[in-house]
Amino acid sequence: MQQALRPRTATRLRPTAVPPPRAGRPVRSLIDADAIRVLHRAARVLQAALPDLTDRLVAVLQEEEACYRSAMETEPVATWQEVHRSLGHSIASLLDPRGARDGARRCTWKIGARRAEQGIPLDALLHAFRLGGSLVWQGLVEETSRAAPEDIRLLVHVASDVWNFVDEHCSLVAESYRQVERQLAWRRENRVRVLAAALLDGTSRIADLPEAAEVLDLPESGRYAVVAVAGGHPAQCADARAAAVPPGLPVHWYSGADVDHGIVLVGDGDLPEPVIEPTGPTAGVRIGIGGVVEGLAAVGDARRLADTALTICPPEGGAVRLADHLPAALIVTSPELGAALSHRVLGPLAQLDPADREVLLDTLAAWLACDGSAQRAARRLYCHRNTVLNRLRRFEQLTDRSLARPADLAEITLALTARRLLRP
Repeated sequence: MQQALRPRTATRLRPTAVPPPRAGRPVRSLIDADAIRVLHRAARVLQAALPDLTDRLVAVLQEEEACYRSAMETEPVATWQEVHRSLGHSIASLLDPRGARDGARRCTWKIGARRAEQGIPLDALLHAFRLGGSLVWQGLVEETSRAAPEDIRLLVHVASDVWNFVDEHCSLVAESYRQVERQLAWRRENRVRVLAAALLDGTSRIADLPEAAEVLDLPESGRYAVVAVAGGHPAQCADARAAAVPPGLPVHWYSGADVDHGIVLVGDGDLPEPVIEPTGPTAGVRIGIGGVVEGLAAVGDARRLADTALTICPPEGGAVRLADHLPAALIVTSPELGAALSHRVLGPLAQLDPADREVLLDTLAAWLACDGSAQRAARRLYCHRNTVLNRLRRFEQLTDRSLARPADLAEITLALTARRLLRP
């Protein structure tokens, strides 16, 4: 039996290294010495008043962003320190753009990663960075207006540098956030696959069942069946999935290398056998529907039943519900016994010419399919009723068995099924 794939790749929860700064733009515009002097003078005042500046930004974030309001309730010290570090790096970058740049970028990168892990919305995080930039710019203007109003005009020369810094760090925090977000999504998807694979393999631990029920959005208790879909183009398999599970039934699909398995919560009823049209969109696809089991813990048994049903499907495609083909299921689950029975019952026909042998067996199969009616079998085979009867009598003579004896008829039927299913 094919085993469901269980990924073993280790999960990474941190983004890669901080990317290098974008080339092609200088750290600071070529402004005159007076503008630099004004900027540095105001920035040093802000640096000295950094705790008060942090309090102001935290208060604004609490008022405008619900997630930061919640963060201040659950982790007030860590949130305040994060804002304090970020503002400190921003102001230090105004005083020493080259020397402080790497530290500022590392700080922003870590904030993006941490907030992604906590699930804070990216929009709220970007808003916080823009609010921080606005607060720093407002502080520069206020301090210059207080200390030297005549120098306000010089701040215009550094405005682009301040906002370029804000834009750069908004891009940086977004990149870090999205990297971790992708990793977390991969981890969730991988965990879902691992839990689903364990259920289908029958190796799921009892302690993992509540988590499996949560991530698969299926109740731990309930009546379940598994559907196995194989063959055909991926698009055909997608159509077969829709055909195999009636609308409205909760189902989780696990895609394997060769077979897709659907874990279906069937409720009080049973899954009907889907109708597969030979020339429709699902042509060539094989569908096996297993029996119903109780609870997620028994999904492994349901998967084995579905795989058995899939084995019974004809190679050219079709659908088989195991409950309707139990004799065939007995054959494929015990192939050695099935082969022995076929040889015991049909072995005497081996002496015939292959074409002659096939005619007898095809006639017998048609007669059985027509519920023992020679007339209907003759119409199916395009021959006379007496021809059918003559072939059946000849079969009885060669095999020393009687189609009128129930025990012989049961053995003959199973032998024909074994020959069809176990034929190499």
